[in-house]
Amino acid sequence: MSARVTGVGAALPPAYEQDTLWSEYFREHFAGSRAAERIFASSGVRRRHSVIDPASGLDVSTWSTGDRMRSYGELAPPLGHRAVAEALDDAGLGADEVGMLAVASCTGYCTPGVDIQLAASLGLRPDVQRLLVGHMGCHAALPGIGAVADFVSARGRSAVLLCLELTTLHLQPASRDAQQVVTHALFGDAAAALVLRPESEPGPGLRVTEIAARTGTGTSGHMTWDVTDLGFRMGLSPDVPEVLGEHVGPLVKDLLARHGLDVPDVRGWAVHPGGPRILDAVQDGLGLAPSDLAASREVLAEYGNCSSVTVLLVLRELLRAGEPSGPVVAMSFGPGLTLYAALLEPA
Repeated sequence: MSARVTGVGAALPPAYEQDTLWSEYFREHFAGSRAAERIFASSGVRRRHSVIDPASGLDVSTWSTGDRMRSYGELAPPLGHRAVAEALDDAGLGADEVGMLAVASCTGYCTPGVDIQLAASLGLRPDVQRLLVGHMGCHAALPGIGAVADFVSARGRSAVLLCLELTTLHLQPASRDAQQVVTHALFGDAAAALVLRPESEPGPGLRVTEIAARTGTGTSGHMTWDVTDLGFRMGLSPDVPEVLGEHVGPLVKDLLARHGLDVPDVRGWAVHPGGPRILDAVQDGLGLAPSDLAASREVLAEYGNCSSVTVLLVLRELLRAGEPSGPVVAMSFGPGLTLYAALLEPA
């Protein structure tokens, strides 16, 4: 028995134009830095979604980690509820049919957690199993899919994966560090959910064929996510795209070869758009055409980098165009440096 993705849903807080974010908040935050302005302009982002209104006068950069976690506990559950409800509706599945709810997030924690709050608000069964995938960063969606697919395959019951990130709660104090400027130019808030059902049940969907990973522990300091007294602080080396470019080809080609496939056989690419240079590195490392990553670049432009949620938004973008005629490869990247790839095939 194996698992199929049969429903996708997403929920987003209000959208803000990148130019507006710069002019109404970040210009002053970075003291009118011309270098910071250039980084914002070249980020590949047109607009982002945020639970914090940049014109509200709230200076989140001064909030304690406790204040940020309390806000996460208030703001995350309604957003997660909307994403899961949309995914269940898309799959034609009742909440009482869900056997597992997995929640992935690296931007907030509270107990009782979002998973428990959603079990109540969605009306899940008392015997639903819950799994929290925490602090894995941008690549968490794919190991999350792997864990949920294993449950569906082993138990013959449907399951839901929710990725939910409120990155804007971790706005940091002003810094001249270019890594921090890049981070603040890219990240946004979002939630997305997938429904997975046993392949034995009738209906369309994408079968989860295999999840593969590759971690280069020698470059673990290239991407960090540190808990500080003023929220979580990202470290992002400019060498990340180059390292990913070295590893993406072997990871994906080995995955495809195990199933008698090669890069030209892939009919859809759902690649985590960590930033323009990361997408360029993937395109070059796999020899892809610009059109192969059009969905990833569009998601980057419309939503920014939403950490673990982003690859699911790209997958949703692909599925909106209709079920792919052949294999789909999803990829995400995070601390480690870690690369994950998933092979999904029409059922």
